[in-house]
Amino acid sequence: MAFHRRAHMANSVVICMGSSCFARGNREHLELIENYLHGNKIDAEVKFSGCRCRGECGRGPNIEFNGTLHHQVDTGTLLDLLEYYFSDVNIGV
Repeated sequence: MAFHRRAHMANSVVICMGSSCFARGNREHLELIENYLHGNKIDAEVKFSGCRCRGECGRGPNIEFNGTLHHQVDTGTLLDLLEYYFSDVNIGV
């Protein structure tokens, strides 16, 4: 799976809280993201928010990283995405 970064975007995660995505895994992903950001002490540097359904239910669960929407995110993919996007975030800035 290839991930593409968008240049010069603020560090952000937007998790779909629509009922389909939430039931298909984003309920667990919510806690995993919070724990990752807090555990790596980057929760102040990464804007984390939720959104309502975007109409991509059939491709969910959906999570957006730095403006790029990712579909069918499972736990393993989520951990890879978190590392990919945020492993080099300045800690303690």
